[in-house]
Amino acid sequence: MYRNLRQGAGESAPPVKLDSSVEMMWGVKIPMRDGVNLNATVFRPKGAEPLPVIFLLTPYIADSYQNRAAYFSRNGYVFAMVDCRGRGNSGGDFDPNFNEGRDGYDLVEWFAAQPFCDGQVTMWGGSYGGFDQWMTLREQPPHLKTIVPVASAHMGVDFPMTNNVAYPYLLRWMTFTSGVTPNMGLFTDEAFWNEKYRELYRTHAPFKSFDQIVGNFSTQWQKWVAHPAIDDFWQPLAIKPEEYDRIDMPILTITGHYDGDQPGAFAYYKRHMASQSPSRDEHYLIVGPWDHAGTRTPNRSVGGLDFGEPSLIDMHKLHKDWYDWTLKSGTKPEFLKDRVAYYVLPSNEWKYASSIDAIASETRKLYLDSTGMTNDVFHSGTLTTDPPSGSAADNYVYDPLDTRPGDAEKDDGDPNYLTDQTPDLNLFGGGLIYHTEPFAEATEITGFLKLTAWIAIDVPDTDFVVTVAEVLPDGRYVFLTRDLKRARYRESLTTEKLVTPGEVICYEFDSFMFFSRLVGKGSRLRLTFASPNTIQLQKNYNSGGVVAEETAADARTAHVTLYHDADHPSYLELPIVARSADEASASPAAAPITPSAKPDM
Repeated sequence: MYRNLRQGAGESAPPVKLDSSVEMMWGVKIPMRDGVNLNATVFRPKGAEPLPVIFLLTPYIADSYQNRAAYFSRNGYVFAMVDCRGRGNSGGDFDPNFNEGRDGYDLVEWFAAQPFCDGQVTMWGGSYGGFDQWMTLREQPPHLKTIVPVASAHMGVDFPMTNNVAYPYLLRWMTFTSGVTPNMGLFTDEAFWNEKYRELYRTHAPFKSFDQIVGNFSTQWQKWVAHPAIDDFWQPLAIKPEEYDRIDMPILTITGHYDGDQPGAFAYYKRHMASQSPSRDEHYLIVGPWDHAGTRTPNRSVGGLDFGEPSLIDMHKLHKDWYDWTLKSGTKPEFLKDRVAYYVLPSNEWKYASSIDAIASETRKLYLDSTGMTNDVFHSGTLTTDPPSGSAADNYVYDPLDTRPGDAEKDDGDPNYLTDQTPDLNLFGGGLIYHTEPFAEATEITGFLKLTAWIAIDVPDTDFVVTVAEVLPDGRYVFLTRDLKRARYRESLTTEKLVTPGEVICYEFDSFMFFSRLVGKGSRLRLTFASPNTIQLQKNYNSGGVVAEETAADARTAHVTLYHDADHPSYLELPIVARSADEASASPAAAPITPSAKPDM
């Protein structure tokens, strides 16, 4: 599951063929300010007057996006596919993420000066391409008129780590983008990568040595792993508050419930909304039910969930309608009925709001409680609206040398990863589980959860993962959201502060992923609290040292106590959305769950 929530790569789209109405310019060399030439393939309507230019800046090789180029060049735009420096046919050296803002500025201004351009330039792209758009916007090129960042990675927020917890998938991505040509065969070899993840996990080798285990000795890997916090290395890749204040153009942000770069997309969106930008009211947001790849090419069924026919937005047309509106004085896209569009599962409906904060009508607190038996689904604690009055604390043990949990994981390509409850059925004693009572009526939960938990550990550091799922009346399970935290970064992602063993500390888990779910009548919520012990994440050996350098020799067993008494109330906050009488009468009782194909990268 962890990989399926990560930043992906590659491109999949409905086929669009080039025809005689389109002409191509191959091998266009575009000079950057330092003398390096980036390579572009440009498509445009044959014989057309000057038009707006849409360009994509990608490390995944321009040819991967010919479907997009064909569509837009057949629909009244010039579309340019540009290889990042050091990739494909572009010059220079590829330094992932660090050159895109400056290069993006130079590309905007070069395209604006070409005879085929009417002086208006915009961008297209998701994931790395979404990051490119934000970095280019930060540089304020005069001829950039709008951006449509999709599934936008935000360095230090969701890539190359989440809340300062790294993942070995990073090296898989670096191997995919190593050299100048695509390495798609190697990148998509699930068996190879899962075996390498397991080798790192089973041998307790230091995380930083993973490049040696894989066989791709990477200076990039070593450099990135050496910066586990949001320090001076990463901070230049974030947009400063005063830079958000200067944004003055319409923006369309697109992300998904199960998009691994959703945290990044929301980081940009929220920071823009909190700024003094004159164009905040022109920033629109779409949150669909999709995974990472689905934000560009929606799939109806992913991870065992059927999203329904309304989820299948024509992204080509939506982008074109947006560009027509912002660049050609067209009409506002019909789909954008308000500034925020979000999709509710399993009622499979689009709903709208003026802002993220306007969606929920109340915040409901559910307090953690138990009788001291909370270590599996059959002996669980409770989530209740009644505040605790003096209940016992709950305990679990996390032994980093115990490899049973990781060895028990299914192959990471499991097509039903959103509905597979196997991890909760056996935590090997290494976690806590809490359930609500069955819901008396269908209840919409939309937004971001927050967990406040009072915790003591007997080691200077460890990691925590919190997962929330819906358990349907028939026992089926639907993953909703999760959060991840490293204890030493509980107060700040820029500065570590080790834990005093035995100290009871209040932790706030406030970076859950956004979701929208109509929890059915008779369903329950399940909260699972544990320390991650998986092949998909960097292992914390709890010593308080440099995590990337820790091995079995550094391992310390963590005894974790979660308090939920009157003096230490631990509780989960739910954003509840009031539903009309008509909506309530139409509410489905259960979620459709179907087998699905393996999700795209």
